[in-house]
Amino acid sequence: MRDNIVESVKNKYDQRSQLGITKYGTTVDNNNLSFTEWVNHLQEELMDATLYLQKLKTENQSESFIIY
Repeated sequence: MRDNIVESVKNKYDQRSQLGITKYGTTVDNNNLSFTEWVNHLQEELMDATLYLQKLKTENQSESFIIY
């Protein structure tokens, strides 16, 4: 039995990996960033995620339910 949701996420990871290889010419595995550089990248990604979340919350305030 296959889980279609899991397969969908795996496909997205594969696509994201190919995009990164094309854009940066390397993989995450072969990228020799320092610990601090990795932490900074993660912090930037998480900051972006909070912006996306706030945008979605703001858009949904006019609907009958609010996401907290």
